[in-house]
Amino acid sequence: MVDEIMLVAIDEDINDSDIVALQDHLAEEVHANDAQGIVIDISALEIVDTFVGRIIAQLAGIGILLDAPTYLVGMRPAVAMTLVELGMTLPSVKTARNLQHAVTRLRASR
Repeated sequence: MVDEIMLVAIDEDINDSDIVALQDHLAEEVHANDAQGIVIDISALEIVDTFVGRIIAQLAGIGILLDAPTYLVGMRPAVAMTLVELGMTLPSVKTARNLQHAVTRLRASR
């Protein structure tokens, strides 16, 4: 956690059970630490499937419900294209080019 912002990095070798555990852990940590925002770094992901796409959307939804705006950073062009091809435009997910850009936006929105 940096400056009341929860930082989460999703590893390339994360499996389905790890992602579900991450979802549960993130919700608990955001609540326990009164996080003012969440940044999810997916730069390690070279590909995504519908399950990972749904989890990303759910993580953002958790942030919204816990009043912690959520930014997704590090998205590769191939990942963006795959998500669009799967019909997953993730309208509730804010994006930023990188971690610094997301943190700057979160700080400005306070």
